[in-house]
Amino acid sequence: MTLAPQKRLVVVTGTGTDIGKTYVTAAVARALGAHARKPVQSFARSDATTDADVLAAASGEPVERVCPRHRWLPLPMAPPMAADALGLPAIHLADLVRELDVPETGVTLVEGAGGLLSPLGHDGDTRDLIAACAPDAVVLVAGAGLGTIGLVRLCAEALSVAPIVYMNRFDGADSLHRRNVEWLRAREGLEVVTDLEALAQRLRTRY
Repeated sequence: MTLAPQKRLVVVTGTGTDIGKTYVTAAVARALGAHARKPVQSFARSDATTDADVLAAASGEPVERVCPRHRWLPLPMAPPMAADALGLPAIHLADLVRELDVPETGVTLVEGAGGLLSPLGHDGDTRDLIAACAPDAVVLVAGAGLGTIGLVRLCAEALSVAPIVYMNRFDGADSLHRRNVEWLRAREGLEVVTDLEALAQRLRTRY
């Protein structure tokens, strides 16, 4: 008898906007053959592709399943601000959670919007999404250079669960990058990963 793959949920957030969340989520989705979700997205009308398009291509799912069409906001602001400016109904966190459509088997990666505490809806942010979903793991995407330690510490302290920190654009030849990793591991006791293959393997074997 072959058992079905266990259902696992991973939320991917970041220390800020444009830190590489979509890139990391897509790469891990490809590596794990995982599902991908983006509860809500805002973007410029001139954008050739959206985050949902990238995640759909990586996971092989219809883009409307990755992010419902009514959650596409063509204005580059925090989602609730974009909804207000576009004259759309308020975005409620409970609705975003209900619309995730998480499959009963396999890994599902859920990417937030902006940084951890950036508004995701009118009544919550990605931290609230994490609390509502109770994921098996949280991946915090961070930069590797100046300011990294402070931003990671702020996000880690705001979370009730210890995140797996993925240090994006890490350069092993850069002394600052290496020291940031060492500090976060030794002084903060955080799990820090600097390689996408290693991150995918960590999520594959963690549970």
